[in-house]
Amino acid sequence: MTQAPRPSAIPGYDDWPAYVRRHPRHQASHAPGQELSDALGVPGLSAPSAVTVHWEETYDGATTSQLSWQLGFGPRSTGWLVRPAGGTGPLPGILALHCHGGNKFGGADRLVDLPEAHPSAAAARAGHYDGRALATDIARRGFAVLAPDSFAWGSRRFDLSTPPWRTGAAAAARLAQWREDGVVPSDADEYNAAAAFHEDTVAKAAGLLGTSLAGMVAHDDLAALDILAALPGVDSGRLGCIGFSGGGGRSLTLAALSPRIRAAVVACMMTTFESLLPAYLDAHSWLLQTPGLWKLGDWPELTGRSAAARFLVQYALADELFPEDGMRKAHRLLEALHSGTDTYTGRFWPGGHIFTAGMQDEAIDFLAETLAA
Repeated sequence: MTQAPRPSAIPGYDDWPAYVRRHPRHQASHAPGQELSDALGVPGLSAPSAVTVHWEETYDGATTSQLSWQLGFGPRSTGWLVRPAGGTGPLPGILALHCHGGNKFGGADRLVDLPEAHPSAAAARAGHYDGRALATDIARRGFAVLAPDSFAWGSRRFDLSTPPWRTGAAAAARLAQWREDGVVPSDADEYNAAAAFHEDTVAKAAGLLGTSLAGMVAHDDLAALDILAALPGVDSGRLGCIGFSGGGGRSLTLAALSPRIRAAVVACMMTTFESLLPAYLDAHSWLLQTPGLWKLGDWPELTGRSAAARFLVQYALADELFPEDGMRKAHRLLEALHSGTDTYTGRFWPGGHIFTAGMQDEAIDFLAETLAA
């Protein structure tokens, strides 16, 4: 009996290996950033295709445009540009970086006030962002904000309609459990269940190619930063980034890789590596846990690799994903590392792993002060 052909382990990204072979390493402009780029295995950037504007609408004090571009491998990227309605440039630019959140069906749509938001975006916003559309709120304060989907999320997600065998078997077991429990999953629920299992396969593929999940996400973020800097009405000398949870890790990494970043907000994504062992390691995705990264120093020390950024790091004292002692040790390390400068501000907030309205307001004030919005 003929065995059925084995499906692709990287569906929708079969051209990914060839891209990495052609663009083996991102070249940072400063040595500390290059060391991080090499540790993460960030591929070099090919020039993205011309940016397409699909639609533009103005409502409730903000003008939102849906954009897309092609990065040279995998599916086309979608992003949203949000500006203050009637605002005149040049405006400082912010890259708004979405969280992991266990929701790879969607991406940056959770950060943008859209006329017809997918239920998965609304759920992510309610669960992680206190119900607020972060990118839209920042834009109303006088910024041009680009919120892009990242590698493996939203428009850049893998096509798991025919999942790899291991992923398919695990997803089938999850579906069976839902049926037994009387749960009717949505299309987003089904995709996210499969994607959770598939992340291990993506990390394997990335390691085989000499990169990492965090390195591939950084690749997409660097490309989005180039796009933001080149957009009409954006002041390329006043750029910042902001993210919560996995987005906070992306914000830190981007600031360390690119001297264009002048202000970076890292919300609910700071601790020491040691504090994750042994009990907290399994709470996090491959975005935080790139093999060998600790050789460069601890997670807080990555801020010292930035050439130009000021950092606001926000900690949640009851964060379920990080022990308090690890967060407080990270804060002490950061204070010592940035002693005598204004390049680090640490703030402790009550509550769990959520980017509260108060934290968002503080973060936007920091961006406005640092970038003179």
